[in-house]
Amino acid sequence: MMKSSLAALLVFTISAFAIADEKVRPIRVGSKAFTENAILGEMVRQLLIDASIPATHKELGGTQVVWKAMLAGQIDVYPEYTGTIAKEILARSGLHDESSIRTELEKHGIRMSRPLGFSNTYVIGMTEDVASRLGIKRISDLRDHPALRMGFSNEFCEREDGWPSLRRYYALPHLDVRGLEHDLAYRALKNDQVQVTDFYSTDGKLTRYKFVSLEDDAAYFPRYDAVLLYRAELETSSPESIKAFSRLEGALDEETMISLNARADLDGKQASQVAAEYLQKKFNVTRSAEIDSPMSILLRNTLRHLQLVTLSLLMAILVAIPLGILAVRWPRVGQGILSSVGLIQTIPSIVLLVLFIPLLGVEGRPAIAALFLYSLLPIVRNTHAGLKEIPPSLLESAEAIGLRPWPRLLRIELPLASRSILAGIKTAAVINVGTATLGGFIGAGGYGQPIFQGLRSDNWNFMIWQGAIPTAVMSLVVLGFFELIERKLVPRGLRLPKQKA
Repeated sequence: MMKSSLAALLVFTISAFAIADEKVRPIRVGSKAFTENAILGEMVRQLLIDASIPATHKELGGTQVVWKAMLAGQIDVYPEYTGTIAKEILARSGLHDESSIRTELEKHGIRMSRPLGFSNTYVIGMTEDVASRLGIKRISDLRDHPALRMGFSNEFCEREDGWPSLRRYYALPHLDVRGLEHDLAYRALKNDQVQVTDFYSTDGKLTRYKFVSLEDDAAYFPRYDAVLLYRAELETSSPESIKAFSRLEGALDEETMISLNARADLDGKQASQVAAEYLQKKFNVTRSAEIDSPMSILLRNTLRHLQLVTLSLLMAILVAIPLGILAVRWPRVGQGILSSVGLIQTIPSIVLLVLFIPLLGVEGRPAIAALFLYSLLPIVRNTHAGLKEIPPSLLESAEAIGLRPWPRLLRIELPLASRSILAGIKTAAVINVGTATLGGFIGAGGYGQPIFQGLRSDNWNFMIWQGAIPTAVMSLVVLGFFELIERKLVPRGLRLPKQKA
């Protein structure tokens, strides 16, 4: 019963959002959620617009999130790296050269551009002080220092070309390795919380901190030449778009990319502005980047966050209250319902977001679907509890005066349980406000977007004032709103505090 109830909830969620969009869409550019990829994504978008081709750009999550979005037809083009394609995306294919990568990608309906001109490989790094003090210059030197504290980005810890394979390849003795968000690893290294981590070779932050890259003396890492992956259907539906973004082929070298990354990470410029300035200099693309004011960013994120929370909460109310009533009317079915909504609550939110991408795409719909599912538990449980707590004598009196089940439910039971039900809705709403920030991981917008951008660019002020504080303020506003709703909907007698015996 529990499995069938859970399946029914998931089917409802999928069917509610998996609505085909038959409108003509712009070219959808995706990028991973780190500075360099965002800048490259913006370059693609602006080159398309310069060629009078409508285009949008969304920053999504890690490699697998963007790749799944590409396979699902949710994005049309995004920047990638040959080493990542060979070792992570198509890891089971045993690819070794550019030609074999292209052949394998074509089996998935994906094409690859020529290299953009630079390689952004992984490097293993340390602070200059620690490396000098211990005499470590090469990755193999780490074997002699098993006590070093290692912390790698979460993606590097899981990748086929990441830490597990690197450890075996170099026969490193280190077992206790921390997984960190990539942008937080720099702070952890600087503060000596970890002593070894992974870098990107073109990362602009390396110019600020005194970090050293260890020599890959056994040649473990492949080349990570930057390329553009795009859906093969563009060759027939929009060949002019391929011509537009192919202008980036061979246009960037490593020194230039490091400089561009530094301008975004260290100077606080938006990726769109950095991309626009480079394109103007390189290709004389004169369209100015759209630079938003802090107030316009805050307003846009607030409206988007409200949309995510409101839509998911309304759907949850429409489903959860009937489920709570059903759980009271049929107790055996009710156990399955309560267990199912409780089980959903245990699924990590990031996992749920990623699972929905192949079905619902990227941006808002997966986030709304996940928030809807997370909202069910408090509303179902409080509806169930509120109805169960009604004194039997009141129900017997209602039955005695001839009220049939539906009128009795609407006129007696739900009003008596209204305070408990509203408390569940209030809890769900506050949970949604906080959880919706994770939507920034898949390009859903809202307050999660500046939080992820702030972490990436080391801009704590942007993250706090545009993301964290507005989220807290919205939670307080939601609480106040439901206090007013309670005064209007809950009978006054039910709002009076219970008298002590």
